[in-house]
Amino acid sequence: MKNQLLDVAIIGGGPAGLNAALVLGRARKTVAVIDEGRPRNAVTREVHGFLTRDGVSPGEFRRIAKEELSAYPSVSFVADTAVSIAGTDGQFQITTAKGNTFASKKLLFAVGMKDRPLDIPGLAEAYGKSAFVCPYCDAWELRDEPLVVINKGAELMHFAPLLSGWTNRFTICTNGPDELTDAQREELRQHQVPIFDSPIRYIESNDGIVRQVVLADGMSILCRGIFFKPDLVMGSNLPREIGCDITEAGMIAVDDFGKTSVPGVYSAGDASSRLHQAIAAASKGAFTAAAMNNELNTEAWRRNG
Repeated sequence: MKNQLLDVAIIGGGPAGLNAALVLGRARKTVAVIDEGRPRNAVTREVHGFLTRDGVSPGEFRRIAKEELSAYPSVSFVADTAVSIAGTDGQFQITTAKGNTFASKKLLFAVGMKDRPLDIPGLAEAYGKSAFVCPYCDAWELRDEPLVVINKGAELMHFAPLLSGWTNRFTICTNGPDELTDAQREELRQHQVPIFDSPIRYIESNDGIVRQVVLADGMSILCRGIFFKPDLVMGSNLPREIGCDITEAGMIAVDDFGKTSVPGVYSAGDASSRLHQAIAAASKGAFTAAAMNNELNTEAWRRNG
């Protein structure tokens, strides 16, 4: 498809990009999914909360998706990284790290988010095995277990009541100043939630299963799991480079149909949503693909009228 003008180039092959490819393939659009093969959820063992796919591994999820997409000959996959984009709506040019070039009428960024380096010793070893970020994805497996929450400030006061639906046996480690008001500390005290602001020295785990969190003041907190606030960055800098508006939270700004501020460019999935769940990303991918298909069809209708 390198010499063919694609209808849509999808940059990113996670749930959003894959489901968008399905909708567009069924709409008889020529699509290339350009994906570097390094998804954020590769560290996890299972995908959860996705009806018919609950508990499947991320790798198996992608294998099944590609197998289903093989039924649509207008959809192709490119194992590569998009590194530059030129052109405008109707004639974008994408260049990849391997030197491939693609021309496409429309662009869909499904680049997701990536974790910045985890700066707490031992956290990387437990991440995806017993340390997680999303209770909807992983708290069921840790229900009623003693947990440590690594969070602070306003986000902590949202997260603590949320997690209490799965377990009330959790301790908060803020890993430094807690950034809480006196009223917020009193609220946690009333719910008998211990809170420690000493820096975390390290997390001890066995084959990724956390055993304890050790603080700089010598305090050790036994636990079976961890939930922590990740430090995220967009999966690609290309949206910024081509002029897409970016929100204060560091995500691509989109309207209700997934349109960015750049004509012909859309985004779906974690890079443009706070709902970082596989099923939410897939849903957004499907909805945005339908909007893109409608735009392509309307443009063709008017040209041929």
